[in-house]
Amino acid sequence: MHGGEKRCPIHAQSALELTHAHHWRKLVCPLVHPHSMSSSAPHSLQALSDFFRGTHRRITHAVFDFDGTLSWLRHGWPEMMLETFAPYLPPGQDIQDTSVRKRLLNLVLALNGKPTILQMGAFEQYALSFGTITPEPEALRAAFQACLDAHIQARSLEIQTAAVGKDAYVVAGARELLEFLRSRGVRLYVLSSTIQHRVREESELLGLSAFFEGRIFGSPSNPAGFTKRAVFEGILREEGVQGSQLLALGDGPVEIADAKALGGLAIAVCTDEDVNGSGVSDPFKQEQLLAAGADVAIPDFTRAMELISPLLGA
Repeated sequence: MHGGEKRCPIHAQSALELTHAHHWRKLVCPLVHPHSMSSSAPHSLQALSDFFRGTHRRITHAVFDFDGTLSWLRHGWPEMMLETFAPYLPPGQDIQDTSVRKRLLNLVLALNGKPTILQMGAFEQYALSFGTITPEPEALRAAFQACLDAHIQARSLEIQTAAVGKDAYVVAGARELLEFLRSRGVRLYVLSSTIQHRVREESELLGLSAFFEGRIFGSPSNPAGFTKRAVFEGILREEGVQGSQLLALGDGPVEIADAKALGGLAIAVCTDEDVNGSGVSDPFKQEQLLAAGADVAIPDFTRAMELISPLLGA
């Protein structure tokens, strides 16, 4: 490890080795509308397409989050973050305890889409509420980032050496959806809280950059003051379009809530952190993203073209 880092909680995991040390509880729920959550059965694709058709919207601009929405290079990051926190849990708490894991997962996923330092600060406050002192948030962030970077480097090397194809680390169905939207004249954007140069490098590695024609936005090196809301507003202002013409797709509550506040539609991408294209929605993401205002929740993009077609006049 670099610097004074002692450990990376999880060995760098590849697309060929998909077993985590701790599996998340999962829910097979392919397509969900918020109002169906009182029922055990998800809505059908036809019902959700009809919902979008009933909005009478015509989408002209689509904004995608990057990590966990288009890119699967960082899959497993919540587990890595929890393992970073594990040595500093209050006495009597164990990272493998179901209730502790649920509290911490809710804590980190609630801030998904914001700078990582905020998640570290939230954990510091969580520990302090039990009277436990942790390392400074920046030290926690550096430990987590070192572990995450080791995974990204190993996965990137797989692509660079052709051990796996690029789509092994592109969320299932994403490339086909981007091609479809581009063919229908929709203007495409990436908006990520990851440092901008990393987003652009990884987008190029995955062969996705051409879809966006330079419209790839990430946070600056110093993320203080960076908000996705400001970028959303800038897009609408510069393009001269209304929020009603906007579609946001992401796995974090930030982009979902921001798009809805601006009058747009939002699709929650509840990506499985274990198996790309499993058709399994992560239940923690699903719960939080629907609570943030998502119109529909999906596990990936394998059926997204059919779902979104009504928003394109189809």
